[in-house]
Amino acid sequence: MTTQAKSYFAFVGTYTRPPSKSEGIYVYRFDPAKGALSYVSKATGINNPSFVALHPGGRSLYAVAEIADAANRAGGGVTAYAIDRATGSLKKLNEQSTKTAGPCHLAVDATGKFAVVANYHGGAVTVLPLNADGSLGEASDFIQHGAASKHDPRRQETAHAHSATIDPSNRFAIIADLGGDKVYVYRLNLSRGILEPNSTPWAPTAPGAGPRHFDFHPNGKYAYVINELGNTVTAFNWDGEKGTLTEVQTIGTLPAGWSGSNSTADVHVHPNGKWLYGSNRGHDSIAMYAIDEKTGRLTSLGQESTKGKTPRNFAIDPTGQWLLAENQDSDSIVTFKIDQKTGRLAATGDVTDVPMPVCLKFLAAG
Repeated sequence: MTTQAKSYFAFVGTYTRPPSKSEGIYVYRFDPAKGALSYVSKATGINNPSFVALHPGGRSLYAVAEIADAANRAGGGVTAYAIDRATGSLKKLNEQSTKTAGPCHLAVDATGKFAVVANYHGGAVTVLPLNADGSLGEASDFIQHGAASKHDPRRQETAHAHSATIDPSNRFAIIADLGGDKVYVYRLNLSRGILEPNSTPWAPTAPGAGPRHFDFHPNGKYAYVINELGNTVTAFNWDGEKGTLTEVQTIGTLPAGWSGSNSTADVHVHPNGKWLYGSNRGHDSIAMYAIDEKTGRLTSLGQESTKGKTPRNFAIDPTGQWLLAENQDSDSIVTFKIDQKTGRLAATGDVTDVPMPVCLKFLAAG
């Protein structure tokens, strides 16, 4: 567990596209004693700020603009904001194009020098330098992913980079590509601001799995990808020296016998490393797993309803006590208490109305 602060800010990325009533990025104060959110402010003037990432120093926030064009250039964009650590308010610094369409996820490296952006519609990865004041520089690297698997002709007709994750050593960038059924591994060249193909450039997933989001275990030895199309989670062993992923298990996210329409979305390992959670859209639940500390393998603990529709994302608070589910299509964030002995979830009854929430990031209040 991390040291508990008196309170945290919670920054919520949203979709502003119709029929959403969202106006941009919403800022809340989070009480770790109660698991409750209280509204603080919002940052407007950005289209579809779906996913956000924080500077490691906590001074700035970066939000993708999940659109086709931004900053008067072809391609979506990323917008940088300065964070007032006393109030949580956001002040726009600037924006930069990702040089392709549909940026959907991003990560900032541990030195705070670069943001790595996954572009879903463009099927590409963009690296954006971060200036000393937190603003964004023009792209220092752009990598177009190759052929798609085409196993699912509707969703895998081309490459679809869906998430960007930095490994614990800050030496590698992991890109889950839904269209290619691949989890790419790039070496981070922080002196040049580029991504270099690793000696083993990717790990495959099952044909038609559609890898989407990715997370590392706190011990740095295991990693997990949730597969949107296959409704599964794949567990890997991670070799942090070589940057290689070796599959050890793939397990389903749905209850036995359930045959409705579903696609998975987000995945997170609990800070204590004992449990893993993944979200189901359609079944509208959080799949819960116990992690074997010796092997990284998963054992299902069942599913817990998110009390809403389409949990596109969820977040575990820094204290490890609470899980907050962002129900995109019911305009709500629902708080769950995490049982510290079993890892199971229980709704607290605390529901926050937020228009079309997609992503939530915590930051200790200054």
